[in-house]
Parts: sequence; structure tokens; C-alpha cells
Amino acid sequence: MRRVSLCTTVALVLAGCVAPPFPAGSRRVIDLTHEFDVNSPHWKGDTPMRRRSVYTVERDGFLIEEYCHPGQWGTHLDPPAHFHAGLRTSDAIPAAELVLPLVVIDVHAKTESNPDYTLSVSDITEWEERNGPIPEGAFVAMRTDWSRRWGSEASMQNRDARGVAHYPGWSIEALRYLYEERKITASGHETTDTDPGLAVSRDSYELESYILGRNRYQVELLANLDQVPEAGATAIVGVPKVKNGSGFPVRVLAIVAD
Repeated sequence: MRRVSLCTTVALVLAGCVAPPFPAGSRRVIDLTHEFDVNSPHWKGDTPMRRRSVYTVERDGFLIEEYCHPGQWGTHLDPPAHFHAGLRTSDAIPAAELVLPLVVIDVHAKTESNPDYTLSVSDITEWEERNGPIPEGAFVAMRTDWSRRWGSEASMQNRDARGVAHYPGWSIEALRYLYEERKITASGHETTDTDPGLAVSRDSYELESYILGRNRYQVELLANLDQVPEAGATAIVGVPKVKNGSGFPVRVLAIVAD
């Protein structure tokens, strides 16, 4: 899996003012994003993050820090170009594809008893029996509660004595159903990889390649999916517009109508 390291100098980030999709007082905003630092869990091939102060308040009267990290660090977006040359980079994803109906498929109970569990088509059709067909253009998130392991690389990877990782993932059948039949726009999960740990331990990234090969994007290392209803919320994916970007940390929010 290829990763690109990015060094970024940041002084100040201003949040844009966006009209809320629901009247004030009738909505909740759930942060689906992990905070990250130099010790955050990450894909096994990533180089460590580095952080240093370029200017300090004490010496210069203001603070500017430099962050150097792989594009795929913390909660992050993988654009199609991450795996497939010539397909869309992160800056080519239109804003309309970053605000989507959010579908949460909950398989956390199954992953508690089987950390190698892969989400199946039956998990999806059971969701549809309760909520109706998954809407075209949705963002579909797999809830495993694996994000509760955040902060511990060893717990996230869950390797056995042979060094084989054991964490849940998608199945190709489920992804084909979602992307080809339901025509979703994006998907996301709480683990470091789309593919389950058993596959990643063999350096197999077939499932991630499938999603990105359809010129769609995904978000990895989501958090707090246990706080979001399985249907009815809206996902907002805030990604910096790096020219020809191959991936970058994102802030993902869920807007829930009360």
C-alpha cells in the first residue's frame, strides 16, 4: 500500500460559516473523528508523524507548528488516485459528494465474538428490512466499535503470536452490492484498513482497490458510530483541498435530527 508523507505548516484554521441543515435546537452534531498526534495508531507501512514548533508565543509572539505525516494519518480520506493512477485525486471530489445521507450498519456484536468478521450482504439486507433500501448516493459506515481501541496500536492491530492481525473488514460481496446495486457514493470504517486484518497481514488490499477503482472514495478510522442512529443522519466530510492530493486527514461530522 502506497502512502505519501506531507509536511504542513499551520498558523490558524478558520471554520467556514454554513447554514445548519436543521433549525437550531432540533439537531445534534456528532464528531466521527479521532484526534491524532505522533503516537496515533496507523497502517503498518506508515512512517512516524513528526511535529515541531517553528515559531513560539514566548519567543515570537505567535505560534506556528509544522506537522509532517503521511496523508493517510488519523481519520482520513482515501481518494481513487490513492490506488489508481489517472483516477480522481482528493481535490477533484466535488463538494456535493462530501455531504451525504449516512447509513450505519452495526455489526459490533458479531466482531466482539469474532474479530475476523467481515460484513456480509445479509447484514445489509437486514438493515434494509428495517429501514428500506439504502438510498443512492449514501455514505455507508460499518460500525464495529473498533474505535474504542484507539490510542493503542497493539489493540487496534490485535496481532497473534505469529504476528497476524485480527480485525474486522468488509467483504467483496457486500461492497459490490452497495456500490453496484445501491450505487452509494462512499463508505467508511473504524479500522486502519478496508480489508480485514487476515488479508492485510498477507499484504492483500483487494477490497480497498475495488472501492477506489470505481472512482469512489472512502474514510478510514472513523469514531463514535455508536452515537449515531442507523438511518436518518447526514454525514459531512471536511477534507483540505490539496492539489492532486492522494489522501489527507479529515474532520467527519454526523448531523442528527432530534
